[in-house]
Amino acid sequence: MAKGNRVLVTLECTEARKEGVPPSRYGTTKNKTKTTEKLEKMKYNKNLRRHTLHREVK
Repeated sequence: MAKGNRVLVTLECTEARKEGVPPSRYGTTKNKTKTTEKLEKMKYNKNLRRHTLHREVK
């Protein structure tokens, strides 16, 4: 059986700390060999009640 290249990553809101609210976090997977840079997605932040940019954290 082949070894998988998918890894678990955590996405954290980039705008929440600037506004003084707790950051929202999402868990997802990415292909480590095809996507070498940090993952960025627009996700919903329930504390800010809008879609914000979420970046991958270690």
